[in-house]
Amino acid sequence: MDTQEIQYAVRGRVATITLNRPDKLNAWTRIMEREVREAMQAAAADDLVRAIVITGAGRGFCAGADMSLLQDVIGRRAHPLPDNGSGQGDFERQYSYFPAIPKPVIGAINGPAVGLGLVIATYCDVRFASEDARFGTAFARRGLIAEYGLAWILPRIIGHAHAMDILLSARIFGAQEALRMGLVNEVFPALEFMDRVYAYADELAEQVSPRSTRVIKRQVYQAMYQTLGQALDTASEEMRASLQSEDFKEGVAHFVEKRPRVPG
Repeated sequence: MDTQEIQYAVRGRVATITLNRPDKLNAWTRIMEREVREAMQAAAADDLVRAIVITGAGRGFCAGADMSLLQDVIGRRAHPLPDNGSGQGDFERQYSYFPAIPKPVIGAINGPAVGLGLVIATYCDVRFASEDARFGTAFARRGLIAEYGLAWILPRIIGHAHAMDILLSARIFGAQEALRMGLVNEVFPALEFMDRVYAYADELAEQVSPRSTRVIKRQVYQAMYQTLGQALDTASEEMRASLQSEDFKEGVAHFVEKRPRVPG
């Protein structure tokens, strides 16, 4: 891919999207917004890719919207970012499209994830943090509000009380507190951070059925809108389809034969 503000690479069966404005702590721009979405779509369409990692170059993950965008708003010259997709489906909009990507999206939060950077992290399926990571919503301290669906997704990840705390106070907090509240799955030492992230991503890519990950991801996000009965009905339908799949046959065969799974 020809890009200006991200790097895109495929290593084995894992695609990595790296926000690449390290001198600005990877502050978000219109160009970055477009390039990340194009990279996500490329990874989704690539049959070789089984998992996607998104991270930041240098010391930061993403320090939020670039200040030049906010200054445009003050000068009444432009909205800071494109329209968020009013009228589109819930998982088709500006950042909420991550759940619609049919492959696991892993947030590798290597440094500050603040404001819009935190929004990006919350739409990832799994989040790992370096011990150097820092988090914050920032919005209330800028005279803003809970942007881009954060009021919907954040309580679902960390619960009402934690969400209200970090949205209202807009305070900065560290990786261990993020782990305690459930915002991240694990915290890794900085020196081995990406190695640990890739170990997890490689395991997903090599040991897990791609069909299963695709269906399970869809089930989990659909269930946010379903009753228990509807979720049970969906599971029954998907189970019947799974039992007819080649991935199921291989899943049983490699277990019985005590051999590595053959990637499908």
